[in-house]
Amino acid sequence: MKLQKSIRIVLALVFTISMAAVTYAGTLDEIAMRGELRVACQTQGPPFSFIDKNSERSGSSIEIVRLIAKEMGVKVKFLSYDWDGLIPALLSKKADMLAADMTPTLKRAMKIAFSEPFMYTGSVVFTKQDSPYKSLEDFKKPGLSIAVLLGSTGETDAKKTFPNAKLKSYKGGGPLLIDAVLKGHADFGVNDASAVTGQVSNFPPNSVRILPEMLSKLPLAFAVRYDSMDLLEWLNLFFLHIRLDGRMDQNLDYWVNSLDWKKDH
Repeated sequence: MKLQKSIRIVLALVFTISMAAVTYAGTLDEIAMRGELRVACQTQGPPFSFIDKNSERSGSSIEIVRLIAKEMGVKVKFLSYDWDGLIPALLSKKADMLAADMTPTLKRAMKIAFSEPFMYTGSVVFTKQDSPYKSLEDFKKPGLSIAVLLGSTGETDAKKTFPNAKLKSYKGGGPLLIDAVLKGHADFGVNDASAVTGQVSNFPPNSVRILPEMLSKLPLAFAVRYDSMDLLEWLNLFFLHIRLDGRMDQNLDYWVNSLDWKKDH
């Protein structure tokens, strides 16, 4: 009887340990077993994430994600969303991670966990080349309207810097803001500097003027859910590796710090 009781106890312990292993399987294990990394991203956010002239997904963040999947030894599945749909897609577990030019604000960090920054940027003002408004002080005059992306850092910076202006929030990508300004739907726009620089090149030459002043200096980062701390630690280690071996600088020099990518994409 004692032997049978001991066997039952051992079997119960084995079962408990097995169930615990299943319960605490991390996101990295899930990705490995699935053989696929699911990533929420934009299709209207050059130079970070967009569909190029060859109808292929391209951009700085896209190429970084491809490196991530390669290092993991899995395939990658890109899931396309408007800007305001990125965080909900991550929280609903449709995606394992979020890869965009997103600022890790304290408000957003109440919902999602951000990686170490992969670069720093800030919001800038842009307007039509022939606009009568030339300086930041000019744009602070009452009665002007600003085009911003719904839920973006640019929207927050615009509210702080231009409290007298009328805010026009657009759902989608940065090119919508430039188009709105050029068509006269808004007097000026506010968006991420690197995004504006890349997107302006898709419009007629010398049609847009970007003011040199930065409204803010902010980091950009990828993000995961708070139940994916193993994936977050892996991402931070990945960013360390590609910074040290030069792959990060190579990516940013091509996609963000120049317009070299325009001839290829």
